[in-house]
Amino acid sequence: MSQSKVARRVSRNHARYRGRHEINVVPMIDMMIILVFFLIFTAVFTKTNILELNLPGADTAVPDLPEGLNLEVIIRADKIEVADRGTGLLKSLPSQQGTYDLKGLQDYLALVKTKYSEKTDATILLEQDIAYDTLVKVMDTVRVFPVPGSKWDVAELFPDVSVGDAPT
Repeated sequence: MSQSKVARRVSRNHARYRGRHEINVVPMIDMMIILVFFLIFTAVFTKTNILELNLPGADTAVPDLPEGLNLEVIIRADKIEVADRGTGLLKSLPSQQGTYDLKGLQDYLALVKTKYSEKTDATILLEQDIAYDTLVKVMDTVRVFPVPGSKWDVAELFPDVSVGDAPT
């Protein structure tokens, strides 16, 4: 049985490319590996905690505040000062060997909280060139303190924190 020229050419062409119609999975595996690494590395950043700050606006005026304590915690290069905006300095906590006395600050703020139990806001004022890590530690100290006798329980001090520049 003889075939026509066209039939022989089609048969020859099919024989030449037999087995070459498979899907190449190597690029798909490469993409899956890249996606796995991307998902692993971005999953770590989803566990960050966000703390809402009340920052003053550029054109907003300071509202009239009621009578009472206007707590300010001023972080300076060599000390931490606790002050009232109306009356001035309440307590100064000097740093020792470059570390701030956060325990003393916490104890003093707990004492202030017993006198002004309804007060929930405080302002943290920073001098120039204060490390961000120091700001975070002081913010945590101002917001909560550990309950004595309990390992994990904390109580609120002044949870509404505002941040600004310290007066010179």
